[in-house]
Amino acid sequence: MTNTTHAPFHADLVGSLLRPATLKQANADLAAGRIDAAAALAVQHSEIKRVVDSQVALGFKAVTDGEFSRQYWHLDFLWGLTGVDPVLHATYDKNFEGDIAPVDNAQLTGPVGYNPDHPFFAAFSYLNSIVPDGVLAKQTIPTPSLLLRDHRSDNWADFYPTPEAFEDAIIAAYVQTIQHFYDLGCRYLQIDDTNWAYLIHNLRQTENDPAAAQPFVTLAERAHRLLAGILAQVPADLTVTSHICRGNFQSTYLFTGGYEYVAEYLKDLPYDGLFLEYDNPRSGSFAPLKTIWNGDANKTLVLGVITSKFPDLEAPAQITHRLDEAQVDIPLANLALSTQCGFASTQEGNKLTEAQQWAKLQLVQSIAQSVWG
Repeated sequence: MTNTTHAPFHADLVGSLLRPATLKQANADLAAGRIDAAAALAVQHSEIKRVVDSQVALGFKAVTDGEFSRQYWHLDFLWGLTGVDPVLHATYDKNFEGDIAPVDNAQLTGPVGYNPDHPFFAAFSYLNSIVPDGVLAKQTIPTPSLLLRDHRSDNWADFYPTPEAFEDAIIAAYVQTIQHFYDLGCRYLQIDDTNWAYLIHNLRQTENDPAAAQPFVTLAERAHRLLAGILAQVPADLTVTSHICRGNFQSTYLFTGGYEYVAEYLKDLPYDGLFLEYDNPRSGSFAPLKTIWNGDANKTLVLGVITSKFPDLEAPAQITHRLDEAQVDIPLANLALSTQCGFASTQEGNKLTEAQQWAKLQLVQSIAQSVWG
């Protein structure tokens, strides 16, 4: 029977949704000074209410605000911490497929810490106020290890005596932030984590060169320490999942490789569920699932075998066949279904229409119903 009692659900969704034209226009008008913040927020809230109602109508038991209150899936959250500021028009070491460059970044400008006025708290409070009874408001935040990458904290030594002291400060900031979400009523939190895909990509490329691989091994160990330290301190009745993504900017991607390169780091992290991208051959085989699941009867692996990058609908038989393949090693009760990612990791969104987005989510629901009942 379909899991409708606790998260993650057999039919679940990752988070972001395509920004409607009305919201994009309101954001542009606010930036240009044509409307004030209150008017822009009114548009945002109206559109969030609309997409929440649509998710509920499709049968989802956990819904998101589509990330309509932010520009980026990750940077807005990092910018909201104390000691982290924006870097506009930044240069990255790697562009997306098609040589599409990321735009902005973050930088460490002081000791990193919990911000009681983080804008995500108000956004969650609004979302939680409009979900109906029996439906969870799902909050997404980026992985803390993003602060260790892409030149965001090259100057950490200006503020901390050791790398471990810096990591402890990140852990504390996240623990306090998650506790605040919990106090506001959050019971379903997802940590979006492209860092593991970054490591998959680079460990794969350096697997025959231990010296070249060492920086990535070290980063994997640090990422594991951060996550383990945070997860050990979250409230017992807070469902925490993670979504591992290989990049999702305007229907493009960043990274390639299978989960075997990071499975050993993932297997003992006490997540309630892992959303795993599996919509094309770049993601590798299901072979690492057994290691990642690690025999944990309380852990659900949410297979993202339906793409959110392109509009064509997958054949249900194709998806059920893939679920059959996965349950060779994982009990069907511990599997679930979602799209491989959200639909708009940034405000630009993927290359499909809103109607096609809802059709994808309807497909998730219909297949889950046929598989789990």
